[in-house]
Amino acid sequence: METQNKFCQSCGMPMKKDPHQGGTNRDGTLNDKYCSYCYQEGTFTFKGTVKDMQEFCKSKMIEQGSPKWMAWLFTRGMSRLERWRK
Repeated sequence: METQNKFCQSCGMPMKKDPHQGGTNRDGTLNDKYCSYCYQEGTFTFKGTVKDMQEFCKSKMIEQGSPKWMAWLFTRGMSRLERWRK
């Protein structure tokens, strides 16, 4: 299946890095807008604010070996992703 979105519209992770190539809708079908870490069975797994999500993602990236500056860079535009836009 060709993914429509290059990045998860909740966390910003490249969809090609998602082991499941997308989350799941309530009916079990693949959702290509959100990654499998953020969206399962039609529900967001992370319930906090965009700021909380940025901090969570930054800490995960640092934990996996990314430099702090890179984690900041990759999460700073998160508020522009579809899930967080007001």
